[in-house]
Amino acid sequence: MHKPDSPLPAHKSSAATKRLRIVIVTPAAPGSRQGNRNTAERWARHLRALGHETQVALEWDGGDCDMLIALHARRSHASIKAWKAAHPRRPLALVLTGTDLYRDIRRDAKARASLRLADRVVVLQPRGLDELSAAQREKTRVIFQSVRPVRRQAPPRRYFLVTVIGHLREEKDPFRAARALAHLPQSTIRVVHLGKAMTAEMGRQARALMRAEPRYRWLGELDHAGAMRWLARSHVMVISSRMEGGAHVVSEAIGIGVPVIASAIPGNIGLLGEHYPGYYALANETALAAQLARAQSDPAWLAALGTAVKARCHEVDPAAERKAIARLIAELLSGTNG
Repeated sequence: MHKPDSPLPAHKSSAATKRLRIVIVTPAAPGSRQGNRNTAERWARHLRALGHETQVALEWDGGDCDMLIALHARRSHASIKAWKAAHPRRPLALVLTGTDLYRDIRRDAKARASLRLADRVVVLQPRGLDELSAAQREKTRVIFQSVRPVRRQAPPRRYFLVTVIGHLREEKDPFRAARALAHLPQSTIRVVHLGKAMTAEMGRQARALMRAEPRYRWLGELDHAGAMRWLARSHVMVISSRMEGGAHVVSEAIGIGVPVIASAIPGNIGLLGEHYPGYYALANETALAAQLARAQSDPAWLAALGTAVKARCHEVDPAAERKAIARLIAELLSGTNG
């Protein structure tokens, strides 16, 4: 049985904020390496460092707490609806994912209802604001995802290493880099793909591509440290996604200083900038091959990509993310739009 609802005290200063009990709900299971789970766990660490008691759960179980933070408008809708029914005056923040922004809020009634119920909405890169109405943007905040520093390693000398890091699912357009190799028959480019096959068919396609193209290796899902070792020694990383809310792996490449070649979608542009030189037309493997060939053959252009990536490093500072989360919590407590 729910305890009677009561408003939270107005926020006066960070020092005066009481210790809150906060639940973060995410549809990604414990132990999952999906982006939503990583975001939830990272936010939980920040909130604990800010002095709050924080739990990450698949759904809100009706337990008493002061604030709910939900990741995924559609898949967390049941928790969002139940929370607001039980505690209409207690704060709710909704963090929008890529499928929320670029698919679900356009056509799914539950996702749209979650957006209406949220007191604050969070997007992970500024281009996400373009998908929202003026009224929705007023209660939306941009909070970039931070990364833990990883040292850049020397890339291989005998070949040009390209990494693709992402689970094998349709939204990621996962095999575009592998297929681009057919347009680079004389190249020493090698593509290493890290990520779990989300369907049996995706796994079959990856194995078939490895048989047909010896320069492509799918290594499956590695732990985070293993994936970062591959990324840190890569000449470039490719992110070929069809939709992204703000891919954490792009933030990780920024933090390390690894040049990125990215599909020209809003989620990537929001992280790398409007004028970043390393984009290619979505789902166009010929265009991707041309960018890879240039990265390998033109050291000055590759260096320019690296410089452009490093210029975004302020986005991925953990202190900046923690400060932004603290500001969000203060706004939720005070109920202001400022």
